[in-house]
Amino acid sequence: MSAFSTSNPLGDGNVIPTAYRDGYAKATLVDSGLAGRYVAATLLGDPQADAVVAELSRHDAGQSQEWIKQAIEVGPSAIQDAPESVRAFFADAEQVPPWFDADQVLPGCRAFHRNSEMFIGAFVAAVLIEGFSTLISQSFTITGRLVDQGVRRLKQNNRQIVEIFLPGGLDRRGDGWKLSVRIRLVHARIRLLLSRAEEWEEAAWGVPLSAAHMAYATAAFSGLLLKRAAMLGVTLSVEERESFMMIWRYAGHLMGVPEDLLFDSEDSALHLHRVGTLCEPPPTLESIVLANGLINSAPIVADITELGARRRLSRKIYRISRAMIGDDLADQLNYPKMNTTGTLAVLRLTNGAERILSQLVPAFGARRRASKFQTMLTVSLYSEEGIRYRLPGHVHAEKDAHL
Repeated sequence: MSAFSTSNPLGDGNVIPTAYRDGYAKATLVDSGLAGRYVAATLLGDPQADAVVAELSRHDAGQSQEWIKQAIEVGPSAIQDAPESVRAFFADAEQVPPWFDADQVLPGCRAFHRNSEMFIGAFVAAVLIEGFSTLISQSFTITGRLVDQGVRRLKQNNRQIVEIFLPGGLDRRGDGWKLSVRIRLVHARIRLLLSRAEEWEEAAWGVPLSAAHMAYATAAFSGLLLKRAAMLGVTLSVEERESFMMIWRYAGHLMGVPEDLLFDSEDSALHLHRVGTLCEPPPTLESIVLANGLINSAPIVADITELGARRRLSRKIYRISRAMIGDDLADQLNYPKMNTTGTLAVLRLTNGAERILSQLVPAFGARRRASKFQTMLTVSLYSEEGIRYRLPGHVHAEKDAHL
């Protein structure tokens, strides 16, 4: 059953948050039904996860953390002493939707790792930037989870991508599955904390980390990422593209995206992204801070320590990012002015030449694949203790620096 009425999603008396009113009017000219569902979703969080987090908040933090860890690592049978609603949530998370086919994800996994550098480049230089140009920036700016701790959060994002695109990563015991369910609970916890924070303006922005923004992000990380990666020279077969989208569709499902806002194809993901972008207001000061912070964090994530080298890489990323997202958005985000003529053409040529060389010289191709995988590990957050299951205890990240 859909989370929203498809005929009149705003007919129950809900009032559109003020920041979305102008954009909603424009979006209805493109797709009134989807625009209505999108703005209605700005008033919705994740009812199941929100209820579980509210229940867990009534128990000792250490006990709650252990329940989450055991439920994700072992299963709901391992938490017989937990409240029934908590056990039911994790049991439901294990139910695989009928549209997911584990055999069909392998082409997408291979395609991602064959082009991992270009995908991560497109993700950081364009897709994340475009995502944080929306009002989701308010949530991350208030908490500081992408301002004060930008490097760590970027590495966490990268790790989830690495894990869901490993063969078996979305299996019940795979780390991609575990991280996606954990992220859903972390979002619910932050949503609860933000809803109580004085800084949050619900009448203007709706619900923190809303269902609309979760759907928008998943559409961007899938369909838009394919589009931006193609601008860098990545070419995939139809089978690989469909497989890539299935992987992200299942990850979105695990992270709690409502079914009526969860894409079923590359085209529907891009359409949702387009309508959502129209609904969103122009980038705010918070968006500007996040976008520029992400770009300037990238050299640190890449473990570049020399100041001059960091500055050169940041400038290179600014140039690539401007070329991909366009001058209008780049100017709104206060990017430095620069000429991007030929920027993407050079990258496409370089990527194409490397692809041909890898085919002609297998030893070179093997070395490049090993190098790409090592790079992926470098820019991702891994620790010896494995996945951490502690939920945020404070709305401001500096009080949860070890999370």
